[in-house]
Amino acid sequence: MEAHRQPKRNGGCGALNAMMPLCILLLTVSRLRAENDGMEELATEKEAEESHRQDSVNLLTFILLLTLTILTIWLFKHRRVRFLHETGLAMIYGLLVGVILRYGIPATSYHNKTPLSCSLKKGPTSTLLLNVSGKFFEYTLKGEINSREINNVEQNDMLRKVTFDPEVFFNILLPPIIFHAGYSLKKRHFFRNLGSIITYAFLGTAISCFAIGNLMYGVVKLMQVVGQLTDKFYYTDCLFFGAIISATDPVTVLAIFNELHVDGDLYALLFGESVMNDAVAIVLSSSIVAYQPSGANTHMFDAAAFFKSVGVFLGIFSGSFVMGAATGVVTALISKFTKLHCFPLLETALFFLMSWSTFLLAEACGFTGVVAVLFCGITQAHYTCNNLSEESTKRTKQLFEVLHFLAENFIFSYMGLALFTFQNHIFSPVFIIGAFLAIFIGRALNIYPLSFLLNLGRRDKIRGNFQHMMMFAGLRGAMAFALAIRDTATYARQMMFTTTLLIVFFTVWVFGGGTTAMLSWLHIRVGVDPDQDLQGSADNFQVLQGDGTQAEGRSKTKQESAWLFRLWYTFDHNYLKPILTHSGPPLTSTLPSYCGPLASCLTSPRAYENHEQLRDPDSDLIHNDADLTFMFGDTAITANGASSSRADVAEGLGWSANGKRSGSTSEEALERELDSREQELLSRGTRLVFPIEDHV
Repeated sequence: MEAHRQPKRNGGCGALNAMMPLCILLLTVSRLRAENDGMEELATEKEAEESHRQDSVNLLTFILLLTLTILTIWLFKHRRVRFLHETGLAMIYGLLVGVILRYGIPATSYHNKTPLSCSLKKGPTSTLLLNVSGKFFEYTLKGEINSREINNVEQNDMLRKVTFDPEVFFNILLPPIIFHAGYSLKKRHFFRNLGSIITYAFLGTAISCFAIGNLMYGVVKLMQVVGQLTDKFYYTDCLFFGAIISATDPVTVLAIFNELHVDGDLYALLFGESVMNDAVAIVLSSSIVAYQPSGANTHMFDAAAFFKSVGVFLGIFSGSFVMGAATGVVTALISKFTKLHCFPLLETALFFLMSWSTFLLAEACGFTGVVAVLFCGITQAHYTCNNLSEESTKRTKQLFEVLHFLAENFIFSYMGLALFTFQNHIFSPVFIIGAFLAIFIGRALNIYPLSFLLNLGRRDKIRGNFQHMMMFAGLRGAMAFALAIRDTATYARQMMFTTTLLIVFFTVWVFGGGTTAMLSWLHIRVGVDPDQDLQGSADNFQVLQGDGTQAEGRSKTKQESAWLFRLWYTFDHNYLKPILTHSGPPLTSTLPSYCGPLASCLTSPRAYENHEQLRDPDSDLIHNDADLTFMFGDTAITANGASSSRADVAEGLGWSANGKRSGSTSEEALERELDSREQELLSRGTRLVFPIEDHV
């Protein structure tokens, strides 16, 4: 047995000895694979750390740019230098940094310079999955690399790292800029010129868009004839360019206007047009993109597709308007029926989040966030502000003012940077020169014909020098840039983006810098106190809708219908303000008696307690007969032509001779007067007061 088992044991040992090299080989391969995996993980971690460090450097660069801009602007303001606004200065600093990044910093090579070749029938995909030795890797599309710079991949990659996703501009930087425009609106001058502003913003922007689009289509055909067009450029592309470049942004001009206290009506016309036409331009561009004719040729005119685009425009704009106003109304109700005013920090935070969410909500629902957040800002300023505590009111205004300043200067700094860091610029001299001519012609077709038509129905004419200033102040800025950079995938869009950048640079630097000289050349008055616009003065002001006459040699009171505004003001003052705020008369005094329970529920206790002391912020737009007087020594002439002594006027206004408020208010005096006249047609006796200007 012993002898028989021994060979079997030797056979087992031989088999084991034969397998040893195989085991060692497997262990070695496993160890090498583990080491390779460890090296791959180490390389991945190192690359992630390098990417994080690069992102930090990029953000630090922009923060330093903004810091340098602020310090330089302080120096300019200290020295009273007005030829360059902070936005123009931010662009200059951005250009300098772009030059340094483009030509002054060598890139580290870590890419494989031998590109892999593949053929895709439907073009590049946004996400690519690769199977490498059983491991799946995901790659995302960064953009097209120019074939002539295939050997500079590292440099291009470094420049792409300072390029932000266009959605950053739309979702983060644009909302505070647009909201601040609506929230800081000077309602008195804005609503006084509302009809003209809407005309310029809607009809004028449409005229400018189609004028520029058709002129640029002629330029494109010329480029095709001379052989300078290397890819497709359709008529719809020209209209899209006309839409995005019609968005004016006279931030430089308005800043100088505000500093010099230029005429309030001119400021309101320019500011209101720029705010509204930004919203119109973005909806118009979306409608042009939605233009899809049926048939083989999708870029020819089709009536059905045209009317569909018009419907898209109206639907998007009205839906965005309703959404923005509704968010403002909800915020007003929350701030009214809760006691958040006891906690200003929570109140400010809620106001901020509700306002910002309006933009994102509209975009998520397929509407336009710019329109929604604009009207949200107007609604918040008109209603919600009345419910905020004094501390929260100051906080919200300062918060959005700071955010607006930083976001706007960030965008203009990035514009300067993008001129050298964007990878697919297409500089076409013919297209650029044609675009400059087209925007001037489009602006002229917007301002002068519409001003002529508006003056046919305006008592306070838009004078010739105002029209020239509005023509001069048609600068392009943040909105045009944001719309242009949002899509740069095609040859046509890349050419549009490059041209838009150059137009923004030129208009901000040349037109913005020449604003002060233009004001002087056009003899436009400065140093105007906007708070005195509605104060009575026999030489400078007229009363609209009055029926009396003033003293001989003075400006006569002229009649003008303001029924639409009066209807809105009456409805807002008697119903909307009491429902949404603590101001205005209690609803129990304005609603019918059968609505008593509902009125009591919706009227806040503060309205009952303070309705005598609370003053409607819009009351400076409306003046009663007893409120409006012109003083000539000891004699006063009221809006209805009656004269009285100074003491009688003071008593009629509810003030005693010693300067104290008496029990009878001007509103009560007016009601008694109306009762004695058997409730004439003008039940509230309201009057609108406007400044008299020299007609041209």
